[in-house]
Amino acid sequence: MIAKAVADARRELKRLARPAGEFDASRYFRGDRNLRFHNVGTAAMRALAKTIHARHRHEWSIDEAMAFANQMIRDSYLEAKSVGIEVVVRYRRDFTPRLLPTWKQWLAQNHSTNWATTDSISCFLIGPLLLGHPELADQMRTWARHRNMWVRRAAAVGLIPSARQGRVLDVGYDVASRLHPDQHDLIQKAVGWLLRESGKTDASRLERYLHANGGAIPRTTVRYAIERFPETTRRRLLEDTRLQKAGV
Repeated sequence: MIAKAVADARRELKRLARPAGEFDASRYFRGDRNLRFHNVGTAAMRALAKTIHARHRHEWSIDEAMAFANQMIRDSYLEAKSVGIEVVVRYRRDFTPRLLPTWKQWLAQNHSTNWATTDSISCFLIGPLLLGHPELADQMRTWARHRNMWVRRAAAVGLIPSARQGRVLDVGYDVASRLHPDQHDLIQKAVGWLLRESGKTDASRLERYLHANGGAIPRTTVRYAIERFPETTRRRLLEDTRLQKAGV
């Protein structure tokens, strides 16, 4: 049953494929040399996931949805990975902590292989799970030290849905501090995103954090983190953190 659903999904993605000249997804993933593209737009991909869920919702549980996604995530095509994730998203009411190790495995074994798939796993799977089970958020501290870059990015991005609600902020700031030394721009941007979202419910805490740690925070992270501040505050924080970094 699962094998047929996977084969059908792959066949449909091939049918929907468009020439690269019409929508060339590779422009956004220049560093991912092994990633392939059907150039199927997001709307069409999500419509396919919706169709798959509707076709199987009376016979599939979260376990079957995960079995389907576990094969799709290993596909070399971006859209196949996305369809697998989108099908699992439709079972979010059934998310339980036992799913987290599998999602981490997808990341650690490089099945996510790009920032978009990693962020989908983080925002739409890990994020809702952490909202429902905030005790799991502590694990993101360990993920932030992982040797795999996608796991480290997920440590930050997976906390964003909670940060937007002002939850587990202590964990979020700790994860940020652990990731500041990371030299990869995808990590620096993710940390800035996490800090920016954390500041939405407690802007003064974010400002204090930037003042206290400015010398250790990459400039890319700072710029992302301060996007929601008024212009005068942004300019002041940019200058203050620049001076700290310069040792002034």
